[in-house]
Amino acid sequence: MRGMTTAMAIGERIAFYRRRRGLSQLVLAGLIGRTEDWLSKVENGRIDLDRLSVIRRIAEALDVAIGDLVGEPTLLEWTADSGVQTVPALRSALMDYRQITPLLAGPAAPGEAADLNSLEADVSAIFDAYQASRYGYVTGRTPLVLSDALTAVRNAEQADRRRALALLALTYQVAVSVLTKLGETDLAWIASERGLAAAQESESPVVLGSLFRSVAYALHSTGRFAAGVDLVRTAAGVLETHLSSRTDESFLSVYGTLFLTGAVAAARADDRASVNAFLREAEDSAHRVGHDTNAMWTAFGPTNVALHRMTTALELGDVQVAADLAPTIDASGLPAERQVRHAIETARAYAARNRRDDALSVLLQAERIAPEQIRHHALSRQLVLGWVKTNRGHRDTALDDLAGRLRLV
Repeated sequence: MRGMTTAMAIGERIAFYRRRRGLSQLVLAGLIGRTEDWLSKVENGRIDLDRLSVIRRIAEALDVAIGDLVGEPTLLEWTADSGVQTVPALRSALMDYRQITPLLAGPAAPGEAADLNSLEADVSAIFDAYQASRYGYVTGRTPLVLSDALTAVRNAEQADRRRALALLALTYQVAVSVLTKLGETDLAWIASERGLAAAQESESPVVLGSLFRSVAYALHSTGRFAAGVDLVRTAAGVLETHLSSRTDESFLSVYGTLFLTGAVAAARADDRASVNAFLREAEDSAHRVGHDTNAMWTAFGPTNVALHRMTTALELGDVQVAADLAPTIDASGLPAERQVRHAIETARAYAARNRRDDALSVLLQAERIAPEQIRHHALSRQLVLGWVKTNRGHRDTALDDLAGRLRLV
């Protein structure tokens, strides 16, 4: 339940659900191919568990969602950006029955003109806010933009309909992005489905590729890593038909970022061959672009490929490789969301190498850049909570203060 179990570390959650299922440590360990001693140490917090491939196997054995074990979804705090309407307002917008079919949408209101220039500016604003990790603003503003986009599609003249559909698809993409960050994976899936349908109707290869990535992201955020890998392969095949005739940054960035999403899914599926293949494809696209760019809000380029190379190493269990790569990557030129995600991955790598003080320092620096992202991301929360629980009896003011700001104590 949001906000009520934030003080439980992942090991404690595993122990809770194991007991609820009536399983001994020996039986659960056997189901996931581990030893009883290993599981005991995980449940007691003596082994840090942050690889999602392992967490997924435990969740499947316990018949629970990954979010149940990592403490998602989180309660989004009210901010000056959000006001007092956050995820519930976005949920209401996504579950509006009138979106299911045009038969229920009702006729277009007479005299309503679709101001697509204004809508495009609004879509850009919420995308920019997402990349700045202003989650309160995004969740508060997206329902309004979504309503405007739906109205624009209903009322658009035939000549403007494809553009209106593209903007609708991108609005859904913003919703997917922020909802997955907050652990609202079921809602993210709804948004990704509707976004992909709008993207197909828009007949824009760039928008279609962008929404393929959202669907893949929504898939693997629920632990369906192998399905995410398959989707990326299939989607890449669809987009390849446009590759030879498209050399613009937007298409290449969307195409390359799709492979980065696939590489993370493959790493979490323990599919090393696909990780390497996808990273090569992404690297080739980055080489063709030639520099870091934020076309279509992808933050794509050589730096983002390097970030994903480090992330996939970490997910595959190559911790030392990830720890060695981390300080070689300069993410300062990327949007705040990418900078802070790199910081979280760096902290994970350092923590796994018993460099807790370095990991804490990285998180504190990242919090100054994007406090909402550190506060609500499951990985940063689990890191801090684990440190707090193993640090009992030893006062650490910086850690205690951070845990307080994250509402963990």
